[in-house]
Amino acid sequence: MRDPYEVLGVPRSASAAAIKSAYRKLAKKHHPDSNKNDPKAAERFAELNTANEILGDEDKRKQFDRGEIDADGKPRFQGFPGGGGPRGRAGPGGFESYTFRSGGAGPGGGGAFEDILNSMFGGGGRGRAGAGGPQFEFDTGGIGVDLDLNVAMTVSLEEAVQGGEKRVRLPTGKELNVKIPAGVTSGQQIRLKGQGETAPGHPPGDLLITVTIAPHAFFKVDGADLRVDLPVTLYEAVLGGKVRVPTLGNAVELTIPKNTSSGRTFRLKGKGLPKSGGTGDLFVTTRIMLPDGNDAELEALMQKWRDQHPYNPRSGLG
Repeated sequence: MRDPYEVLGVPRSASAAAIKSAYRKLAKKHHPDSNKNDPKAAERFAELNTANEILGDEDKRKQFDRGEIDADGKPRFQGFPGGGGPRGRAGPGGFESYTFRSGGAGPGGGGAFEDILNSMFGGGGRGRAGAGGPQFEFDTGGIGVDLDLNVAMTVSLEEAVQGGEKRVRLPTGKELNVKIPAGVTSGQQIRLKGQGETAPGHPPGDLLITVTIAPHAFFKVDGADLRVDLPVTLYEAVLGGKVRVPTLGNAVELTIPKNTSSGRTFRLKGKGLPKSGGTGDLFVTTRIMLPDGNDAELEALMQKWRDQHPYNPRSGLG
């Protein structure tokens, strides 16, 4: 994964608004639906979402800038130096508890290790006989070793609705194909039994995957409903007509009545997100867009119309 600032093309001093604007522009440009013949479009889009997940979140951005997480949003520090060190659950006072065992008596070793620990902890350790000689276990007070792994996974809105499969890289370096259930929501956890860390004498931990839904290029999620701004031309707003509206499935046609003002909202039932007992709706808000550049003919027409049909839409504002 590249540096998220490089992915979004913004400097490290960029404001939150600049980051948001850069993401929306690039997400619209590289969305897979707009680049169906480009096999790398989905990869670029996923990279944009990951970069935005870090830089669009104030806390995560600070963590990245301090070097606490990498470009994938994963902690840079893993375990103990040398790797493989045990992990423990927090105990009283915020300290973690671990279980240590000696490897038994070796040449000239005898019970020296047990004696040292007993002298250090005032007899707090327990000695027990094993196949290779005496073994020592530090008393954890009944607190077990935490072998669960927690990772984050970002999915697109389409993947969240339709389900699918996504490859996840674990902090251990292992990669897994994870099935995304249809209808998954942001913040929901997927548990994979036995895919966590391992330690001698303990059952393997679980893998807990927390799902985050990436911001969409043009849909906004509102509970089970979706909202989208629909650009319309001046003549479509005045004369009315049929325009195509994107949905999470196939595009549909919406009839725009004559004299439709910018900001008017239309409701498309059942075109939102799945929910208990049905499906949410899609709310479409019209935005009148004028052509780029100067158009002398249009300006002349508007001047004539203004002189012959004056009106004040702001009269109610006082």
